[in-house]
Amino acid sequence: MSTYVYGITAAAHPDLPEGMGGVGDPPRRVRVLTEGELAALVSEASEGLRPKRRDLLAHQNVLAEAGGGGCVLPMRFGSVAPDDGTVTGVLAERADHYRERLRTLDGKVEYNVKVGHVEVAVLHRVMSENAELRALAEANRQAGGCSYEDRLRLGEMVVGAVRVREAEDAVDIRQALEPEAAAASVGPESTGWLANVSFLVDQGSVMAFLAGVERLRGSHPHLELSVNGPLPPYSFVEPGPPSPREASSAGCGAVRSRDPWE
Repeated sequence: MSTYVYGITAAAHPDLPEGMGGVGDPPRRVRVLTEGELAALVSEASEGLRPKRRDLLAHQNVLAEAGGGGCVLPMRFGSVAPDDGTVTGVLAERADHYRERLRTLDGKVEYNVKVGHVEVAVLHRVMSENAELRALAEANRQAGGCSYEDRLRLGEMVVGAVRVREAEDAVDIRQALEPEAAAASVGPESTGWLANVSFLVDQGSVMAFLAGVERLRGSHPHLELSVNGPLPPYSFVEPGPPSPREASSAGCGAVRSRDPWE
């Protein structure tokens, strides 16, 4: 049977509770595979595993329990290897990388920040910032309406101004939150969000990071911020992310990659 992988730890990591269950119905028993200085938390993989609430919670519960005893490199839900030997082979092959990640991520958590525009508020903002837009809108109003061509031109100008504002806001978000983060990783684009960024935050800096989020809300009322965390540092396992300064200068964060046994 295939092997389901929850996460990677140091071989010296404290044991999980005896008989702890993981994904599957009935829950498959979680066990530990050791290879040198590393260990993988695994169980048998259920056939046809899907991201059902029960299994998602079981995956998170294993990581939370293990995380209470020290650093764990979390694998994303659905990480499955053909067998135990494949898992220990990956641990041996990538031992240096995983040891470095365990050292780097120890004592750190992930916060994912998604940002969108509040439509009415951002329209007011771009109008207040753009004299040409205001003048065109006022001329149309005084003329008692406008032609189709004038409406089209005004609409195109508004859309262009909003896109410029999106780019500027994305930069503002990174500059406001990166000072309290050890690293940043840009997530995949999704409809409705102008930014999707995960931040790696030292547990001792969490309050300062969240205070930065609140300052951003206060200074940018046209933004809708969704913050999810603290999370296991999923976005920083593969590969090692750049530093905040490197990410800012490059204009992007770490490139996400798939787990090596997928």
